[in-house]
Amino acid sequence: MTITADTLTGADWFTSSYSDNQGGNCVEAARLAGQGVMAVRDSKDPHGPALVFAAAAWTAFTDAVRNGELPLSVGQS
Repeated sequence: MTITADTLTGADWFTSSYSDNQGGNCVEAARLAGQGVMAVRDSKDPHGPALVFAAAAWTAFTDAVRNGELPLSVGQS
């Protein structure tokens, strides 16, 4: 599936509930209605690139994070 910039322009972005509004590293996400995908971007660069995931891939990723299945940082196990 191809996602166009116009699709992302109309996206309803939201900030993670874990963000503290202190200007730190925040992630914004948007469910792209009718397309079955989730877009993710850096809140400090809203006009920059966004990653787009199929709904099943996004669910698998967030489940793995919640279950502690991913390392805390690169090179850490």
